[in-house]
Amino acid sequence: MIRIASITPYKILPPVKGGEKGIYFFLKYLSRYASVTAFSVTENKGTVDGICFEPLLGSTVEKGRYVNPLLYFTIKKECRKKGIEHIIIEHPYYAWLGYLLKRFAGLKIIFHSHNIEAGRFRSMRKWWWRIMYGYERFAHRFADFNFFISQEDREYAIRHYGIAAGASAVITYGIEADEAPSAAERGNCKSRVTEELGLPSDILLILFNGTLDYAPNRAGLDSILDKINPVLLNLCNKPYRILICGPGLPPEYNDLNAYTDKNIIYKGFVPDIGLYFKAADLFINPITDGGGIKTKLVEALAANTPAVSFRAGAYGVPAELTGDHLAIVEDDDNKGFANAIIHCFNQAKGTIPRTFFDHFNWDAIARKAAKIVAGI
Repeated sequence: MIRIASITPYKILPPVKGGEKGIYFFLKYLSRYASVTAFSVTENKGTVDGICFEPLLGSTVEKGRYVNPLLYFTIKKECRKKGIEHIIIEHPYYAWLGYLLKRFAGLKIIFHSHNIEAGRFRSMRKWWWRIMYGYERFAHRFADFNFFISQEDREYAIRHYGIAAGASAVITYGIEADEAPSAAERGNCKSRVTEELGLPSDILLILFNGTLDYAPNRAGLDSILDKINPVLLNLCNKPYRILICGPGLPPEYNDLNAYTDKNIIYKGFVPDIGLYFKAADLFINPITDGGGIKTKLVEALAANTPAVSFRAGAYGVPAELTGDHLAIVEDDDNKGFANAIIHCFNQAKGTIPRTFFDHFNWDAIARKAAKIVAGI
């Protein structure tokens, strides 16, 4: 069995946010096809779901861990001891370390990109995006192989970073489910949520979920509050509530108390977001910034919940795999977004196609990645 190491630069145990889930479940399923060691931070310890965590990078409170030159010697030694020849680096920030390990230790380096970081920072209007562009380009060009989260990101890197098409592949974000939940299961979930919230059973539930101290998600929330929901209040003739789930809402939003009479319910962090994905009649994704694949959109569709998304927010989710479950609206067309919501309420939906699960199932993703690494 091939031996692979991952450089995982932040806490992923337990996996809560989309990025944490993306690494954790990728490595969990990869361990079915390879021996997986994660060189990581001290907050990740032990062997969990086949992943052997080695806390070599220091604590997450130590920002200097990203520029510690001693890591080269520590990781080189551990790789030789364990017989590891391939290293997957999550995100481009340890590119300097990957370069040293390839150049002087003879290790094969695979970069696992979760989004085009330069593009993400540019969309967020960060002045340093050009610096990241150069660093990210350097990382992808010297790597032996590159994994990208979406076809859009892969094509961007081929076009702008000059990487070889044959040295790259799409290794997307995944889901554990291999089929849609039944109508009975979804109905039970909705009953639980409406009872918890004291709402009538026939209310239409619209879900928005995301970490709200992250600027792109907060911009999406602002669009809901100030641009999309006012149109719904005027045009929608069916009873509905918009559930806002996710931690990190800034204090100035005052728990959205000013919007309680406008069909908005703020739930904050919920321990079982899967319950809400299955309970919702519709998931909305009014995101235009941030890059990468929107993991929450994938999870909502996997719950057989129809979704409306701005075009940028739907990157990485092939429309042909979603049947009639994904309505895409041009970026920043908030009135069009509200009208798409109303249209979805008036249109019966079937079951999301089986091909969606074939594409996004974690086991299939990990099997593909292991085969690629073994051939490098």
